[in-house]
Amino acid sequence: MHSHNKFRRRFVSLLGLGGIGLVSKAAQAGNTDDRFETRSTHQVVYQCNKADNDYFNHILFSVGEMIRKYGDDIQVVVAAFGPGLQLLGENPTFPVKKIHQQRVQSLDMYGVEFHACANTMKSLGWKKIDLLDMAMVVPVGVDDIMQLQEAGYSYIAI
Repeated sequence: MHSHNKFRRRFVSLLGLGGIGLVSKAAQAGNTDDRFETRSTHQVVYQCNKADNDYFNHILFSVGEMIRKYGDDIQVVVAAFGPGLQLLGENPTFPVKKIHQQRVQSLDMYGVEFHACANTMKSLGWKKIDLLDMAMVVPVGVDDIMQLQEAGYSYIAI
């Protein structure tokens, strides 16, 4: 678990949205290389591959509902690649509604991970600085989804 996720999980519990505030043993130990280690009962990865504000709304609403339902007992990743990477752009070339970027930042505070495809970034001429701060760059977005599925994450395509 990323060190900042430990804080976020506790933040959720302090707000009363995270059950009893359980923190994984890996997080307590400060382990930062446990990306695929199971820490919650539920793990889900959302595919985000379209640049469409209604589509972004559906994904972000669903992610929020999963966090509300499961609190601390779910790990959520939004894997953005292709046109869907626009959601994570600091200054996207597609007109992403400001509310969607605000929701991304809010969901980040609840421990949701947002993965950005480096291949897509390269094709857009983007660097890490062109992404919202919370975005984690992965080499290949589809490979990231495959690896997460192999690690037990449920795959959601909206």
